[in-house]
Amino acid sequence: MDKSKTQGPGKHRWRLVANMRRAVLMLFVFGQTGVASYYLLWVLPYHGGTALEIGMLALFAILYAWIAVGFWTAVFGFVVRLIGGDRHSILKRHPDAELQQTPMAKTAVLLPIYHEPVHWTLSGLKAVYRDIERTGQIEHFEFYILSDSRDPDVWLEEQVTWNRVAKELGGEGRIFYRRRPVNLNYKSGNVADFLRRWGKRCKYMVVLDADSLMTGSTIVRMVQLMQREPGVGILQTNPNIINGQSLFARIQQFANRFYSTLFATGLAAIQMGDAAFWGHNAILRIEPFMKHCGLRKLPGIGIFGGPIMSHDFVEAAYMGRAGYEVWLEPGLSGSYEESPPTLADELARDSRWAKGNLQHLWVMLREPGLRFAHRMAFLNGIMAYVASPLWLGFLILTTIAAANMTLSPIEYFPDGHQGLFPLWPEWRPEWALGLALSTLALLFFPKFLAVIDAVIHRYTKDFGGLIRLFCSVMLEIIISVLLAPVRMWAHSRYVVSALLNVSLQWAGQNRTEETSWKEALITQLPGMVLGAGWSAFAWSLDTMFFLWSLPVALPLILAAPTAVYLSRNSLGQALKKRRLLLIPEENTAMALLEDAVTYRAQEPADSTLTPLEQAVLRLDHNRLHQALAWDHRRGSRKAELELCVARCLELGPDALTRSEMSQIVRDRESLKALHEGAWRSVPSSFWGRSIARLSARAKDA
Repeated sequence: MDKSKTQGPGKHRWRLVANMRRAVLMLFVFGQTGVASYYLLWVLPYHGGTALEIGMLALFAILYAWIAVGFWTAVFGFVVRLIGGDRHSILKRHPDAELQQTPMAKTAVLLPIYHEPVHWTLSGLKAVYRDIERTGQIEHFEFYILSDSRDPDVWLEEQVTWNRVAKELGGEGRIFYRRRPVNLNYKSGNVADFLRRWGKRCKYMVVLDADSLMTGSTIVRMVQLMQREPGVGILQTNPNIINGQSLFARIQQFANRFYSTLFATGLAAIQMGDAAFWGHNAILRIEPFMKHCGLRKLPGIGIFGGPIMSHDFVEAAYMGRAGYEVWLEPGLSGSYEESPPTLADELARDSRWAKGNLQHLWVMLREPGLRFAHRMAFLNGIMAYVASPLWLGFLILTTIAAANMTLSPIEYFPDGHQGLFPLWPEWRPEWALGLALSTLALLFFPKFLAVIDAVIHRYTKDFGGLIRLFCSVMLEIIISVLLAPVRMWAHSRYVVSALLNVSLQWAGQNRTEETSWKEALITQLPGMVLGAGWSAFAWSLDTMFFLWSLPVALPLILAAPTAVYLSRNSLGQALKKRRLLLIPEENTAMALLEDAVTYRAQEPADSTLTPLEQAVLRLDHNRLHQALAWDHRRGSRKAELELCVARCLELGPDALTRSEMSQIVRDRESLKALHEGAWRSVPSSFWGRSIARLSARAKDA
């Protein structure tokens, strides 16, 4: 359907504005990259006269352009905020009074989970439910917990916790739980399963992650905007990181919260209605999503074959191809997520994202009909990881060039040079210094531009005041310099592994554990050896080259202690007490965030029994799980299930594999037989001892 027919005149004026802005951005990026590449050409001894120097120039140009895109995006954001915001954004189109009068529509709030901390995760959903309830619009929302968990102890606990939370909220008939028996296509497959079953019940769906929190007013506002903008298929918020405890998490939290004000504003102003979808903290129009955003398996080989791992950018591109708009709206505050607590956890997540983003190369090049802006979003996501091996390649070529100049005699007739006259090598150290400074400016000037923005718009006190804010920025810069080479080395390995199609294990994220010295040394040792070896080689070549190598080599050498100390909660909390790395949400009370903290602190008393043992022995749990189970006793399956039940009753759950245990606790009759048989067990058996622990716990209570 042509969406222009459903919208009033002038609605597509934003496309002309977006094209003009993108043209200006490309002019700045390519113009600046051309000047920088010209400088590098004359810095190189043979001015691009050798294959080695041509390779260095090509890598430098690609990387410099990519950095320049980020720089000018921040500058765009600064200018847009300076003039009072983007008047073409969809939030600016509709006054508050108009939105408040907009009728609501039935909306599903989805929480896909996979082996997450159960009480912690569902307590977050409980806080979101309460906050929507405060808006007086709860009757327009339904909540769906969509589980892909495989471990019976995890999903049995999910079912009990869901039941308890629904009763506490009075949300029976409004909060639903579904666990897929077959885990296909990761999170996107989980959402697709929901849409096949319940997609026609609601007009919109708000997708959350396990660590997502969104205020009720923001969710309601998103629904109202979608009602006013029938041509919008996806509306994406800019989630801010909160609840950081470790030093690493607080660094990430501060950087996200403070710098994203400019970057998200600039990105939204450039992308406009061709924005990306980040997979969570967004609202989607269900009908076109179901019709146009189904994900086929990639038809290629290796990494470019099979299910798409990173689905969100692809879904946004398909929505745009169908004629619907995708908007990022930074003005929608009250959208939150959490950061991995350690460097190791961030890198583990990146190993999955790297493979998913590299798959987008096939979609970007082979999928017909996609909008140019969405192809560029794919390219930007790919470069987020490919930039690391490119930087590594540039450093390798630079080292080879330095070794050639030091160890080999000067070549007056280098590769490709012909003629009667020699090519004299030239050195321009002042040009090299200027080029290095310009690269550093691209990286770090946007951070100080954010400080200027905070002063202009008078929100420095939200970050602890101007002096503490400046100190926080300097601390974040130091840490980012230490982490950049570590990430470069890790991402380079991930890209190579992805291209070799090395299989990955998907698991729930760590939310609390610190990094041990043993773990840090094991995971960071290759990079530490690389850094030390490269630095020693640089020292043997030339003192100046050794000093030039230190900004990369030294962080690699210190990677293990960096990872350990950044994971420490005590260091993060010490800085918080000194009001460093502060964010506004830590200064201003918010009902949503306070509820989340309160609910998560109310974790049920530890039981001496596992969720599986409670499912068998406790009558209330057993009946709940029976109600959610199926009758699988058909044909040969009946005899198999009966044998598994008998073995479990005789020897305990450890006598069965996880798959066998999952099968019997998914079967209604097996659950009933387990409960009845366990309570008839002799005291010396596994179940007899479990009953004794349960009875002792009941007496203590």
